[in-house]
Amino acid sequence: MSGEGTGYDAARIEVLEGREAIRRRPGMYVGSTGERGLHQLVFEVVGRAVNQFLAGRCGSVDVTLTPDGGVRVADDGPGWCPLEAAEDTGGPDLEALLTSLCTESEPIGRHIAAVGPFGVGLFVANALSSRLTAEVRGEGARRVHEYARGVAVTPPAVVEPATGNGTTIAFRPDTEIFGTARCSFPVLAERFRQVAFLNRGLRISLTDERPAGEARAVVYRFPEGVRDFVAALDAEAGAALHPDVIGFEREDPRMAGTMEVALLWNDSRAERIRGFANSLATPQGGTHVDGFRDGVAAAVTTYARARGLLAAADPDLHAERVGVGLTAVVAVKLDRLEFLGATRGLLGNADVRVCVGEAVQEYLGNWFGGRPERAAEVVGRIVRGVQQD
Repeated sequence: MSGEGTGYDAARIEVLEGREAIRRRPGMYVGSTGERGLHQLVFEVVGRAVNQFLAGRCGSVDVTLTPDGGVRVADDGPGWCPLEAAEDTGGPDLEALLTSLCTESEPIGRHIAAVGPFGVGLFVANALSSRLTAEVRGEGARRVHEYARGVAVTPPAVVEPATGNGTTIAFRPDTEIFGTARCSFPVLAERFRQVAFLNRGLRISLTDERPAGEARAVVYRFPEGVRDFVAALDAEAGAALHPDVIGFEREDPRMAGTMEVALLWNDSRAERIRGFANSLATPQGGTHVDGFRDGVAAAVTTYARARGLLAAADPDLHAERVGVGLTAVVAVKLDRLEFLGATRGLLGNADVRVCVGEAVQEYLGNWFGGRPERAAEVVGRIVRGVQQD
């Protein structure tokens, strides 16, 4: 079909770049102009602070919902010099993050926590905020950046002497963009709780100063990581068949990353297996969850045959049949994430399945061997359940 026939030609193509592209098409960058997109702005700013924790440069992140509809995110890291790139900090300067969509020197891979599903960075949060102020404290001074809808109000400057270290980013989502300027405390609290589970030792708080009267606040920190996650999930299930959560962490160069796995059997029939990749939930599963099921099935089958719970003529237990009463979290952190399909809900890294499967089989097999009474109860229940089905 010709341009002449449709009244459309190359002269009608409008090329949008940078801040203008983000403000004209915000849904492409944060998913929506409603509450979902609003939360994505928060996740982008919080994600920068969590990445500082993963790099070993901070220990806590404090998020505050302010009465004027704004959000304040503070961390206790050394911050980045806002006036020049500082190579010793391992990342670009803060000004570059706030004014550029892509920065080549940003950390990559397993050291990035995908707090939100898009991962578009601070520039998008800045462009979609009516006002954003970033303060960096370090080296005895407080330096400030101020922006209005992504445009610098004044050049970054040293404001005054200051003690301590840290970065604080305060922003107000632009009501010209978003249909709502009110974040959901429960939605943010649940996601931050999840992030704290998945990043062992991170302290993250959420304070809501908006309600009339006393502010509400939550603080999360989980020293045992995904073990604590499984214990919390299992508290909603049945009575545990063994007192301690089974869990381990391992690095495997074959998959260019690490895995953290925890599991617990209870007396219910339900299966609760949750997968995560670089702190992002994978509700459709993927190779990490498939590998976990493979490993559990292999360990249970081996133990059952050795103890005579399965006859020689019985087939091996299938991976999809061994989840009776099982609560588990399978979290991987990879240098190169590969997702299947248009969404980020299904992990596709092929090497991950083999690596996780082998690690789970080995660790669970050792656990069975060291606890014969518990193992007999757990495995016997699984075998009987499969035979009854």
